[in-house]
Amino acid sequence: MQECLIQQRYRSGIDRKVGHSYYCYEIILSSKRSYAVATILDKSVITCDMEGVIETFSDGAVAMFGYDRVETINKLRVSAFSPGQIVLQNLGIWLSTAVREGEWIGETNFVRKNGDLFGARIRITPTFRNGVQIGFCGVTEELDAVVDVPITSATKAITWLVITRAPFITAAITPCFIGIAFVGGVLGLPISWMYAVLAILGVSLLHLASNVFNDYFDVKSGTDQANTKYFVQYSGGSRAIEMGLIDLKGTRNVALCLAGIALCIGVYVTFAVGLGVLVIGLSGLALGYFYTAPPLRLVARKGLGEVIIGMTFGPLITLGMYYVMTGVYSFDAFIVGIPTGLLTTNILLINQVPDAEGDAVTGKNHLVVTFGPQAAVWFYGFFLASAILVSVWLGLYHHKPFLLGVAALAIGYGGWILSYMKKHLNNRSLVKANVHTIYLQIVFAVLFAIALVL
Repeated sequence: MQECLIQQRYRSGIDRKVGHSYYCYEIILSSKRSYAVATILDKSVITCDMEGVIETFSDGAVAMFGYDRVETINKLRVSAFSPGQIVLQNLGIWLSTAVREGEWIGETNFVRKNGDLFGARIRITPTFRNGVQIGFCGVTEELDAVVDVPITSATKAITWLVITRAPFITAAITPCFIGIAFVGGVLGLPISWMYAVLAILGVSLLHLASNVFNDYFDVKSGTDQANTKYFVQYSGGSRAIEMGLIDLKGTRNVALCLAGIALCIGVYVTFAVGLGVLVIGLSGLALGYFYTAPPLRLVARKGLGEVIIGMTFGPLITLGMYYVMTGVYSFDAFIVGIPTGLLTTNILLINQVPDAEGDAVTGKNHLVVTFGPQAAVWFYGFFLASAILVSVWLGLYHHKPFLLGVAALAIGYGGWILSYMKKHLNNRSLVKANVHTIYLQIVFAVLFAIALVL
């Protein structure tokens, strides 16, 4: 391998020429390991780990991209140098090709620190240690002109999924199904499907608006910029502004637009059903908005934010769906949403673990920052156990034995996640528990709704 010589033997710091203006030198990355990294006088050489976090940054990279090593190593991901839509559309393909064929060579566009766009030719290769892949190396050579990189319609659509964090919408939709199942399956009341669909749409839009508002205020407060250890796709926000998919003003406008449409739906249903629709809807929006927005900034209230979000994405939604169907409030309808709300709280909780260091810098004093990462395991177990116990009680109280089966599933699946979380709390493998916590909430909520009907 020419440009990136990984796992070379230590040679007492003596440079070794490997080609036209290619030089290799040892860089000590920790007390336990050292790598040989190619320095190219007229090219950029960057190595990163499997998550894209930069590990080495050559002199050529400093000159080409305008960042210094302090700003990049162990802080930025390599995606920070590419236009966001190019990353969404192509990066996965480039990396998989590099792994499968040993390298990927092509032309694309990059962005300097000052925002200037430039074309470049890049060669991506996988890097290994002891036969195990540990990351990637990219060698970049600047071209004379910007490259034409067509962006597909699918990528443009995915851009909006990223900006709104739409894949997380299951946390809002599943309690809607539970609320409907409670009305029809437990109480035996008729379901107005037109209003049910409108309510689900309104709740979904309110959730998306809250997501975008949260990103807006996390960037304004510097929280996203301080957080460099997030799990891509699962924690640390959407990173849409960082990727250049949208600017700060655009983020605020998108959030206002989503909230406005939800409000219009809420007003329509309010005239048909009752004022409670608007009261519950605005309460949910306010709680989602003030999770990161000043002056309340609930996420900084040492655990209050997690509890409120858990109640919002559970009991408040099931109560709202009941009200849409009946026009009256019900404490029982509120209680039935508690289990799924607690499991949603666990999604929030476990996502805070990799974000804790950066969050602490900007005063985002949630449970993990306040009590430490080790306490996250205990809080996770408490919320999980509470969800199970309430489910068992609801099954017995409403004579729904299948809820006991759902609780048993939560014991097995949730117990495994908790055990895995405890073992991997301090390493990047924890992301597997983050993913399965989302799966647990979805599976549990869907089966919970079905059990209410059976």
